[in-house]
Amino acid sequence: MPKSKGDRMWGVCALLCLGLVGALQQEQVAQHAIKLHRGKGAAVTQGRRWLAEHCRRLAGLLRQKTVAVKKLGVAIAAVERDHTLSDPEKLFQVHTLEIFQKELNESEKSVFQAVLGLQRALQGDYRDVVNMKESSRQRLEALREAAIKEEQEYVELIAAEKHQQEAMKSVKDQNKTLSMLDEILDDVRRAADRLEEEIDDHVFDYNKQMKGVNVEAVLRVEEDEEDSQRNVSRREVEDNLGLSMLIDSQNNQYVLTKPRDSTMPRADHHFIKDLVSVVMLSLPCGWLCTQMGLPTMFGYIICGVLLGPSGLNSIKSMVQVETLGEFGVFFTLFVVGLEFSPDRLRKVLKISVQGSCYMTLSMVAFGLLWGHLLHIRPTQTVFIFTCLSLSSTPVVSRFLAGGPRTEKEGELDYSSVLLGMLVMQDVQLGLFIAIMPTLIQAGGGGTDSVVVGGLRILLLLGQVAFSLAVVLLLCALLKSHLIGPFCKKLHAECKGTKEIMVLGTTAFVFLMLTVTEFLDVSMELGCFLAGALLSSQGHMVTAEVMSCVEPIRDFLAIIFFASIGLHVFPTFVLYELTILLVLTLTLVIMKFVIALLALSVILPPGSRHIRWIVSAGLAQVSEFSFVLGSRARRAGIISREVYLLVLSVTTLSLLLAPVLWRAATLKCVPRPERKTIT
Repeated sequence: MPKSKGDRMWGVCALLCLGLVGALQQEQVAQHAIKLHRGKGAAVTQGRRWLAEHCRRLAGLLRQKTVAVKKLGVAIAAVERDHTLSDPEKLFQVHTLEIFQKELNESEKSVFQAVLGLQRALQGDYRDVVNMKESSRQRLEALREAAIKEEQEYVELIAAEKHQQEAMKSVKDQNKTLSMLDEILDDVRRAADRLEEEIDDHVFDYNKQMKGVNVEAVLRVEEDEEDSQRNVSRREVEDNLGLSMLIDSQNNQYVLTKPRDSTMPRADHHFIKDLVSVVMLSLPCGWLCTQMGLPTMFGYIICGVLLGPSGLNSIKSMVQVETLGEFGVFFTLFVVGLEFSPDRLRKVLKISVQGSCYMTLSMVAFGLLWGHLLHIRPTQTVFIFTCLSLSSTPVVSRFLAGGPRTEKEGELDYSSVLLGMLVMQDVQLGLFIAIMPTLIQAGGGGTDSVVVGGLRILLLLGQVAFSLAVVLLLCALLKSHLIGPFCKKLHAECKGTKEIMVLGTTAFVFLMLTVTEFLDVSMELGCFLAGALLSSQGHMVTAEVMSCVEPIRDFLAIIFFASIGLHVFPTFVLYELTILLVLTLTLVIMKFVIALLALSVILPPGSRHIRWIVSAGLAQVSEFSFVLGSRARRAGIISREVYLLVLSVTTLSLLLAPVLWRAATLKCVPRPERKTIT
């Protein structure tokens, strides 16, 4: 054995001796247990004999390992000198021998790592939880690294086994005459192997060394319970067309997004079952709400409550269902834009910008005052009241659908003012999402961080203003040069079928969505502008597009409102019903009063009914508070308790919104005069 190996081996034995002797000398409890068992001298003597015996065994294993590594090195050199082997076969054999060498070296390394871990544990203080936590973390990191190496070695051994089987099959085929069919199948097999090598991304190997990549232990749960009860091999599981679910230590669940073998089609059966359940249960829930005189969206929310975590807990793909529900928001705002012509948008642009800004600033100022009295961090109060200042555009759009229009020539319409303010709030939402990282950093305290955070916010405001200017310029160019020919081409191509019209309209919506998202403006604004641009082409185009898109909008809106119900927790609401009702009513009244005061400053004196109806429409909280609240909770801006309060207050405000809206419209909207027929 080389000298370094011998020194290393005896160093291990010395560490074991020092560790065991130190442990016997430090702990009086252990000494007392030894006295009760066999006596102090006998126990120490026996421990030393055990240590010496196992040190000899360890030394023998290390010598055998060194001899084996040398023999493998000689074998590798012999293979490289063998001229009878082809280059691919020579490379394969060398690689296989190197795998065995790596296995021996990693086994030796794990022994020394275990000894060093034992030394750290013996030198530490068991009363120091921080030290124990650090030791546990180091062991966990070592195990994760070993798991990656073992997984890679396992994959290489599978490839070596496959190569060996193919070599044996090739030798057998050389001894017999192949038929024409066998030759064709052999060519197809080689082509399939080349295809698999070309489409294999090797994402595991590429990403495991990247900065910020963490290795965690996960549980793999098979989709088919019958297969999981049987003793199926890992290879059979990997080749199965079904999908497995991975669960990490934080109870997060994952499903397959892209398989290794892209030649076989796969389907997420969990997602399919979830959609089927939502659609089937939404029908009776929506029908019951219709019979009771309530908006159907309440039935869809109740459907989400029944199927969500607080109900039957049958939804497995919550993220996928919520993602599909976001398309309901996109198409809802697109339909709103179809009903909202550019002329109406220009008429209320100034009112919308001023009204939304006044309302948000008033809410934030009130929140800062309230937070100062209750000694709450400014970062937390700014975030909470900015979230609460936003109102739900899809909910108000459902209120306005089919409602009476009171707009006359030269007069304002409450629907125009309301939708304009909601669109501006969507722009503020995109801005707020952009400045959230700065808000998180500003929460660290310090004068420098506040100043730098303020400068960053001003810079972001300038960027958003520039992005809005670019978006409006693009809309003007599209309206003057492309929208007209585009609509005429769609109308000419969709004779006898609506497929081209649906596809062209959807593609245009997604184009505007992508542009606004690329410019760091909210995607919802892009959908609204897409509808407004198409509505500028006249009533005929609007009616034709509406007939194609409206069924899609209605179906996706069902998924969206059901996804809101997934985040409603009736048990928590019942536990804290009193405080939640007080907070919700206070918030609704406060938003109503602030909106009423802001509109009183902006609107002319003779628009009293517009102020009341618009204030009633804004007196609820946007469903996007769920998204903002979850991000803030992960970032540490708000606590779990505050997050649940925001979630519950948002839900209750959405439930109260139809009542307030109906009361305001019945009081303020003038009824059409009846004409007497003589």
